[in-house]
Amino acid sequence: MKIAVFSDSHDNIAGLEQALRQANEAGAELLLHLGDLCAPFMLDRLGKQFTAGPVHVVFGNNDGDGRLLHTIASNYSHVTLHGIYAELEAGGRAIAIIHYPEPALRIAQSGRFDLVCYGHNHDKKVERIGEAVLANPGEILGMKGAPTWGLYDAESGEFTLQALG
Repeated sequence: MKIAVFSDSHDNIAGLEQALRQANEAGAELLLHLGDLCAPFMLDRLGKQFTAGPVHVVFGNNDGDGRLLHTIASNYSHVTLHGIYAELEAGGRAIAIIHYPEPALRIAQSGRFDLVCYGHNHDKKVERIGEAVLANPGEILGMKGAPTWGLYDAESGEFTLQALG
């Protein structure tokens, strides 16, 4: 199973749509968004344009209208808005997602997960913490350089950064 991992799209519609096209072309069957969609219309785009499987989203510090985000998520049976943290199982892997780097590190150090993903600081980074992959896919926004997203292969356990474009 291939899992697309997005973060920090910050209302960059063109960037999100490009990342969605690339994720679909890569054969992703699950999409994780690690927060800072910002405007609720971004969640609507995720629901409409990623239909290969479930979409799981956690809140970031810039996701403002929680009521409208929940309303939009309820329009799509494959979209789940979790709040600030989620634990999932997919492709035989234990996965945790959160927006912030500091708790993500502690979660990875727990030894309970195969993959722990975070965003917030817009800095792409992939590392091993024990048996876990701790990954920040970078940002869809492109504020700190070239936008990136992540692709996790649950079979091999490899996480690769994908350049947008």
